Amino acid sequence: MVYQPVRQPRIADVITERLESMILEGSLAPGQRLPSERELAERFGVSRPSLREAIQKLSARGLLSSRQGGGTFVSEELKSGYSDPLLEMLSRHGEFHLDLLEFRDALEGIAAYYAALRSTPADKELLIRRFEELQASYAEPALQDDPNREAKADAAFHLAIAEAGHNVLLLHTIRGIFHLLEKSIVSNLAHLFEKPGSREQLMTQHRALLDAILEGRPEDARLLAHEHLVFVEEGLLELERAETRAQRALRRAQALPERGD
Repeated sequence: MVYQPVRQPRIADVITERLESMILEGSLAPGQRLPSERELAERFGVSRPSLREAIQKLSARGLLSSRQGGGTFVSEELKSGYSDPLLEMLSRHGEFHLDLLEFRDALEGIAAYYAALRSTPADKELLIRRFEELQASYAEPALQDDPNREAKADAAFHLAIAEAGHNVLLLHTIRGIFHLLEKSIVSNLAHLFEKPGSREQLMTQHRALLDAILEGRPEDARLLAHEHLVFVEEGLLELERAETRAQRALRRAQALPERGD
């Protein structure tokens, strides 16, 4: 029997694989600056030449990019999977927001399910922090005039759930639509907040979803994520119908013949 010799992996290859895994699992996010070469070498317990070689390999693969005098960053291109001209065009049409809600329903329900099953203490700590930031953006009158800030806090909370699910395909798919998600939420909130009590209802839904994840109730988490998005969708449809009725009434009024003296 012929035995293949066991090859000792090169340190640079091990570092390359480790950094790739950190990017894949979301520990290193697109656009994030890596620690300095010296600090990173100390953290990994390797020499700087080996680290430098690993960074060069990842740069050649398009995963990292260096800026003159500014350090090394995770490539921004990793979050641009859903930013082509077709999607940008579609996002300007009303039905796209409903399509995106349906897409989110499919993805975020299962992400919430896995988050309730797999979230670590660190994940739960981040989820609580993101929820508190969301709560502050809804509760403080000074912040309510900034729908973009509210949308960012809302999207960040849902992204944290995807991260806590520890499924890299789910995470990167949701992260890929993150900028579309923010845009959609800005539009959704602008409409939903016209309805009295909607802020309070949304926060109640987010709180229930958070509790289900923290308490390890996966089926409840999936159902609550679904119910939250159904509420948003039904609210938008209701407002659209009201707007259509108002426009129809206006057209009728404008079409009425003028009465003679």
